[in-house]
Amino acid sequence: MRFVKKVSLFILVVGYAFAGINHFLNPESYIHIIPRYIPFPVLMNIIAGVAEISFALMLIRPKTRPWAIYGIILMLAAFLPVHIQMLIDAPFKLANITVTPLIAWVRLILQPALMLWVWWHRKN
Repeated sequence: MRFVKKVSLFILVVGYAFAGINHFLNPESYIHIIPRYIPFPVLMNIIAGVAEISFALMLIRPKTRPWAIYGIILMLAAFLPVHIQMLIDAPFKLANITVTPLIAWVRLILQPALMLWVWWHRKN
């Protein structure tokens, strides 16, 4: 179980780091899905990218891991309006991907699953 947890943590670190970096490599993809009622979408994208990278790095050290875990859970909760808006707007084109209602539902349902996955790492 310990090995599985280490691999899981590694996947989370790499995944959130990559996701955060991707906010800067492909900002239009993220800005496009930010609901219109959220102000300053470019700034929100930058904040989200910085947060994901920061939380990924914080997951590495046991002393900062609890802060990262709670931060990621709050961040995923904050992203729920984006996923709900994606569901409302589906189908739509996002870069080379067509976001269908099924994809939008999967992304929305994935949020609580990701929260639980991160929560699993709150204790060593």
